[in-house]
This record gives sequence, C-alpha cells and structure tokens, in this order.
Amino acid sequence: MLLYASKLCFIVMASKPQRIRHLVGATWQSAMKKARTMSTETHTESSMKDGFSKYADYLNNLNDKRERVVKASRDITMNSKKVIFQVHRMSKQNKEEVLDKAVKDLTAVTDQYLSRLIKELQGTDFWKLRRAYSPGVQEYVEAATLCNFCKTGTLLTLDEMNATLIPLSDPSVEPLQINILDYILGLADLTGELMRLAIGRISEGELDFAEKICSFVREIYRNLTLIAPEMDDSSDMKQKMETMLQSVMKIENACFSVHVRGSEYIPLLGPADTSYPLLGMPDIE
Repeated sequence: MLLYASKLCFIVMASKPQRIRHLVGATWQSAMKKARTMSTETHTESSMKDGFSKYADYLNNLNDKRERVVKASRDITMNSKKVIFQVHRMSKQNKEEVLDKAVKDLTAVTDQYLSRLIKELQGTDFWKLRRAYSPGVQEYVEAATLCNFCKTGTLLTLDEMNATLIPLSDPSVEPLQINILDYILGLADLTGELMRLAIGRISEGELDFAEKICSFVREIYRNLTLIAPEMDDSSDMKQKMETMLQSVMKIENACFSVHVRGSEYIPLLGPADTSYPLLGMPDIE
C-alpha cells in the first residue's frame, strides 16, 4: 500500500511540469490572440473613422458648392430678367437701340454670372447639381432666345448657345453645356414673353410683327407637343404646356380681333396714325 502511494506521487510529480508548460502555452496563445484581436479592432475602427471623415468632408464640400451654385443661379435669373425687360421697352422708333442694349446686357450676363457658374461646375457631375442651377439656366435660355428672335426672327438653337459657352470653360476639363432639358423648359417660358411682346406690338400698330410672333409661337407649341410626353420632368413640362397653349390662344385672339373688329381700334390710335394700313383698314377722313 505504501509502495503504491509512492508510485502515484512520483507520477503526479513527473506530470506537473508538463501540465504547467501546457497551461503557460495556452495562456500565451490566448494573450497573443487577444492582442491580435484588439489590434484588428483598433485598425478597423481607425479605417472606419477615416472613411467617415472623408465622406463628411465630401458632403460638406458638396453642400458648400451647392450654395454657391444656387447663388450664381439667382444672379443669372435676376440679370436675365433685366434683359427681358429691356426687350419689352422696344418700339418702332427705338427698336435697334433697345435691342443692341439688350444684346450687350446679355453678353454681360454671360461673361460675369454664367462664367462663374461654369467654373463651379467644371470637373463635377452636372446632373448632380442640376436642380440647383436649372432655374437660372432656363431664364438665360429665355432671354437669349428672345433677343435672337427680335434681332433675326429665328430661333437660337441649343448648339449655337453652347458654342458661346465653350470659350468660358477650361480646355483641360469637360465644359459645361446647357442640356436639352433646360433648353426646352426655357423655350417653353419664351412663349409667354413673346405673347406679351405681340400684344405690345399690336397696340403699337405693328400687326405684321405680331402675326410673325403668332406663327413662331404656334410652331414651337406644335413641336413641343410631340416631345413633351417623353420628357423626364413631365410634371414641369405639363404645366408649361398648358401655359403655352394659353399664350398661343391670346396671340391668336388679339390678331383675330384686329382683323375682324379693326374699326374699333382706329379711334384709339387716332386718324393721323400711320399704322392704319398695318391694321388692314383704310384711312378715315
């Protein structure tokens, strides 16, 4: 019995160092694994912070740029309206003078305000910020096409308009080009200004010019009617098409009234007015 106890004690004493080494090894492996895990977590956390920091900087810069683009668009809108108001000051006596001043003002809008918008949008996705600058571009299209029609009697095309913007862009980056959507929306607004211009010309006795405007607006409406259902901004265009139809009808009714009921307009103009032949009525003694 004593011999058996001695052997058991010897076996336990012999196996204790091996068990200690095993425990030490397991503890070391656990510590190394935990250290690696902490290092990985720290690296992952650092990477996430860097990623979110980059995203935050990108969004902040984009918001700042959007604010600058909105400001530039407002300036373009305001000064383009001044060009339109200048055109409406036109009469038979000062037509060339007024139109030359309007063209000069439009050039100033292009060089001072539209160029600033172009610099902001160079190298960026134009469509990403389109909602910020679209109103200003539409108003610019409206002013440019109105001036061109009054000067030449023709429509200023999108390619001709974009050609004037190329010198304002940096040759090393993609230039800002007015997109077809903003051009069409601006063209739809043009008909409202042409309606006001036609009514003014009729009151001045320029019936031929008013009839020319009527034919021009009808042609624009007819062509836009074909493409409006296919446009992405159908809600905006739908409203503009309804307004455009009202403008066409107002011009037609005004021209029709002058032809059919011209005698009622003569007392308003006076017997010495030289516009009687334009009204289709003979001089009255």
